[in-house]
Amino acid sequence: MIQALSTRTPVEVEDAKHRMPPGGGDRVGLPVPRRYWSVAAIWLAMSMAVLDSAIANVALPTMARDFAANPASAIWVINAYQVAIIILLLPLASLGEVLGYRRVYTGGLALFVVASLGCFFAQSLVALAAWRFVQGLGAAAIMAINGALVRLTYPSHKLGKGIGYNAVVVAVSSAAGPAVAAAILAAASWRWLFAVNIPIGIAAVMIGIRALPTNSLSQRAFDTRSALLNAVAFAAIFLTLNDLMDHRVSAFTGGTAVVALLAGTALVRIARKAIHPLIPLDLLRIPVLRRSYGTSVCAFAGHMIALVALPFYLQGRFGYSNALTGLEITAFPLAICISAPLSGSLADRFSSRWLAVGGLSLFAVCYGFFALGDVGAKFGVAACLAACGFGFGLFQSPNNRIMLSNTPIPRSGAGAGMLAMARLVGQTSGAVVVALVFSRFGTTAVVPFIVAAGFGIAAVLIVMTRSDP
Repeated sequence: MIQALSTRTPVEVEDAKHRMPPGGGDRVGLPVPRRYWSVAAIWLAMSMAVLDSAIANVALPTMARDFAANPASAIWVINAYQVAIIILLLPLASLGEVLGYRRVYTGGLALFVVASLGCFFAQSLVALAAWRFVQGLGAAAIMAINGALVRLTYPSHKLGKGIGYNAVVVAVSSAAGPAVAAAILAAASWRWLFAVNIPIGIAAVMIGIRALPTNSLSQRAFDTRSALLNAVAFAAIFLTLNDLMDHRVSAFTGGTAVVALLAGTALVRIARKAIHPLIPLDLLRIPVLRRSYGTSVCAFAGHMIALVALPFYLQGRFGYSNALTGLEITAFPLAICISAPLSGSLADRFSSRWLAVGGLSLFAVCYGFFALGDVGAKFGVAACLAACGFGFGLFQSPNNRIMLSNTPIPRSGAGAGMLAMARLVGQTSGAVVVALVFSRFGTTAVVPFIVAAGFGIAAVLIVMTRSDP
């Protein structure tokens, strides 16, 4: 034992003292002040990734004009980023268990910074899309490992609070993204939107290398075959869904659907035989985790449906301006900033299930108000959205705490990857549903809000079947 400890760095020896032992017990997290530095690295990385996504969306028309590109081509500046995240999220979560969460996380951060520099100097739309793909690879590492690092950073009795603070960082970054993009575009070229990432990313890497926790490494080899099949399957799924949303079904669409089915089937067959599979079927066999993932998928699907539909609805039905629409929608993330840390702290002491039920019920009821029609005149859009956001934050922190705390410690990477994947699947599903609803009912109908409320009710019913206290 003494010899084993003597081969480790001082940081690794310290980490070993603060991790939960294999037999269980209360995990004490990182000591103060190192815990605060670890949190700083996590927050910097998350704010950078969220801000980058928000500001790139806002600047897309400007980029298209600069490169004299049509909107259909310009959208690949967004799609390339999303595809990279989708295909690498679970493989990088698995790689974190093999190589170490800190190595994968800081490596992803460094790659994100380099790619941001590439975006700044891109001289064509193709080059910009290529660098955005590389950025997505870095973002995938951040998203895949983030939950595992949060779990190892905080002591068990403060995990909910830590998750709540993370939600605040994401909410604030989401709310600030459009304003930051508008301010930069008013004073400089769109290229400077990507330059903002560079100092934030460098600071996160420098702090993270010294402060982020290390984990006990898995002795298994990384499953390269499953990683490749995962990339093929999810890329094919993305391309198929992209065609369906754009209403351009063709032989290519059918081909990508077949590829997705074949690669996905092969991937699941491999996972069934593995002890720690890249597609974490072992975690899906745990009832409370399976239901928590399902709850997250439904909640994020409902949120995405309403988020996409609201600007069309408010502007088309009530004549809202772009500025007023953005101001009203900001009420949602601001309310999350209040409820997420509150519910996280409560989840450390009280029932996570009933907090989630209460939050999701409020979320569903408030989106139901939009389905009544003329909500702008009757209830006030900002008030309804604030209530929706408060309910969403009330659900999110306890549900994330359940997903992380019920994952076996050696599988924390896979658990963090599944947490991020559940969110991504929900958002993607919501985007597909709202596109289909728009094509059938138009952009000013109340149907999207009925569907969003329905997803909220489905999430409530799933939580009610959980056996956690």
